[in-house]
Amino acid sequence: MPFSRKMLDTLEYGKIIAMLGDAAATPGARAMALSLLPSDDYDTVITRQLHTKDAKRLILYKSFPSFSAPESVLSSADRAYKGAVLSPSELLDIASLLHSARGLLDYINTDIPFTTSLDEIIRRIIPNRVFEDKITKAILSEDMIADEASPALAEIRRKIRATNNQIKDALQSYIGGNRISYLQENIVTMRNGRYVVPVKAEYKNEVKGLVHDTSSTGATLFIEPMSVVNANNELKSLTAQETHEIERILSAFSAEVGELSSVLTLDYHVITEIAFYFACASLAISMKAEEPNVTGRRMLDLKRARHPLLDKQKVVPIDVSIGKEFDTLIITGPNTGGKTVTLKTLGLLTVMTAAGLQIPASEESVVGVFDSVLVDIGDEQSIEESLSTFSSHMVNIVDILKKVSNKSLVLFDELGAGTDPVEGAALAIAILEKTQMAGALSASTTHYAELKAYALETPRVQNASCEFDVETLRPTYKLIVGTPGKSNAFAISEKLGLDESIIDRAGALIERDNKRFEDVIERLDTDRAKMEKEKEKAEAMRLEYERFKEKAEAEIRNKIEEQESEISKQVEKARQILGSARASSEFIFRQLEEIKKQEDREKRNELMQKAREEIRVHLRDSEALFEGLQVREVSLDDDYHLPRPLKVGDAVYLVGIGKEGTVLSVDEKKKNYQVQSGILKTKVGESELRLLDGSTKFKRKGAEKKPVGEGKVKKTLVSTFKPEVDVRGMIGDDAWFVVDKYLDDAIMASVNKVRVIHGKGTGALRAALWKYFKADRRIKNFEHAAYGEGDAGVTVIELRQ
Repeated sequence: MPFSRKMLDTLEYGKIIAMLGDAAATPGARAMALSLLPSDDYDTVITRQLHTKDAKRLILYKSFPSFSAPESVLSSADRAYKGAVLSPSELLDIASLLHSARGLLDYINTDIPFTTSLDEIIRRIIPNRVFEDKITKAILSEDMIADEASPALAEIRRKIRATNNQIKDALQSYIGGNRISYLQENIVTMRNGRYVVPVKAEYKNEVKGLVHDTSSTGATLFIEPMSVVNANNELKSLTAQETHEIERILSAFSAEVGELSSVLTLDYHVITEIAFYFACASLAISMKAEEPNVTGRRMLDLKRARHPLLDKQKVVPIDVSIGKEFDTLIITGPNTGGKTVTLKTLGLLTVMTAAGLQIPASEESVVGVFDSVLVDIGDEQSIEESLSTFSSHMVNIVDILKKVSNKSLVLFDELGAGTDPVEGAALAIAILEKTQMAGALSASTTHYAELKAYALETPRVQNASCEFDVETLRPTYKLIVGTPGKSNAFAISEKLGLDESIIDRAGALIERDNKRFEDVIERLDTDRAKMEKEKEKAEAMRLEYERFKEKAEAEIRNKIEEQESEISKQVEKARQILGSARASSEFIFRQLEEIKKQEDREKRNELMQKAREEIRVHLRDSEALFEGLQVREVSLDDDYHLPRPLKVGDAVYLVGIGKEGTVLSVDEKKKNYQVQSGILKTKVGESELRLLDGSTKFKRKGAEKKPVGEGKVKKTLVSTFKPEVDVRGMIGDDAWFVVDKYLDDAIMASVNKVRVIHGKGTGALRAALWKYFKADRRIKNFEHAAYGEGDAGVTVIELRQ
């Protein structure tokens, strides 16, 4: 195994896997999570990362899907295949699996405008809605089979209820009759599955029947009266028939499960796999992780990396890179400064990436695929094996040097510690040289000044330090790459109150070269701190400038777009006005030419009057083009009366919509008429109709006949149409009368989608309306409203135009 269990335990990978298991939605997915191991294959890592990314994308776009895949399904399907009869609970688990499979297919096929790498996996699912519904309708719970499970079962249970009532009626004479004094209690109970009454011992001869039981004191006998013996026998027989029929039903279901065993097994494994990837995505969301850029190159470049087991509100992110400009990183600094945490962060994020998990770091981070991660972290002193700290470290290092390769990541904690400092430092340098010669990447922590000097003098070896604030005596946990760290022992001791003379004497005892080296480091650290502050200030100014620039550019773009849009509107409006004027002038000239051709003066005057009215109507239609409103005009008097009763086939004018139509049917009682105008059929009252008897003139009470257009003008704006109608509280026919008229208005207003609010209730009103909707030619499609927008209480209708 390329990644040893000991290494994974040292890096606390098991805690990450436990968190992943807790995020899993099914037992099978949890088992997959707990057995997840990193991979050293580049293609496998890429595929795993892609699945995790796509699952996360789906969660953020459409929330978490519902999963149900009980582990018992596999064994149940196998047993059914071999001929076993399944229990109701096993069959309900199978129905739950089929429901989850169908739901997962609906999830991926509905309202997702992008494709993912999970689509192909999910579409392997084979749903079976028919069998799922059969189970759920027949089995209500683990111990309850529905009457509708079979006609025979329904008939048996009907007879059982009738027999029970017959027995209770017969026993009522004991409870409520003159024999009540014989009873110990005024109740009917059961013994051995038969109805009995509790009779006092002294009255046992007064109640003829079979004794089934006695009380512990002997004062009460539970007697089955002879009058109900036959009925009890019948009840016993019916109960046996019921049990036999239930067994037959379960056997039939089990046989069908056996036939579908391979399909159920496939669905189980697909749901489990998808649930596992969604668990990976859920873990990434909870720890605010991102997908790293996985590379086949031997390198690590982590940006704003955090250790996933530390409080994300308190942990200080680090930037660290190995493999680009250098292969070996030597980290120095005081104890508790974060050196070991840095090593563990490097190792843990590498194995998490290899396992297909996203990491708590910037999405700009780059992680290579290694064939092994080798670590020597922590004090593994063993009393039982007589190993000191140094010896235990050396056992690990020997093993590491045997396994190291050019695709290894090696992490050493306190390399060379636990022995003579001079020898330890020399040994540490030799081990790092061996690791570098093997082509591996390595990171080591140390306190040795010799290793700091080695990093300064050796190509492709770099110093780093964990920053420490001497004033507060607290580490900042910031990793500074390029600068060796100081132990700060003297400064810390002075802050803690150690006598100044002792500190001065200790300083004098340090060798001159070492002291000079420490002074250089201190000056470098001071200069670095100043540069960091200047850099942060410059970065803040740059970000502020970028924000200002982006805001200004956005405002300029918006202004340009608004101006261009306004220019386009004005150009289009001008084009419409010119076109309307041109059409109007052409129309007027045509009318004048027609009038010139007429010689008859009287007829010419009539044509002039008619042309004047038509031109007026034409101009009003043209005005509507650039006023933005659709106008209907009707020239009528309010006191108009039909010259005669309307009959089927009459040509009429519809006032409300300004169109001609034909009468299809007449309701004499309600004075309502069904009229067809083009493809539109509508019901209207008598006052909304004008009879057309070969003339467009209408008769007004007390006035001469005048052509259409010389009465008062009634204007109706289509923009007042509302896109929904509320019929809650109405009965079916009344509601349909309102909706029928509303659909006509919708078509005339050129609205192609409307909402009918009928409420949920018992569902009777919805069912009545849907029956009409199915038969209505005006309706192209109808369905429930979306969840959160009324769902089953609202129907959305799409109309034909």
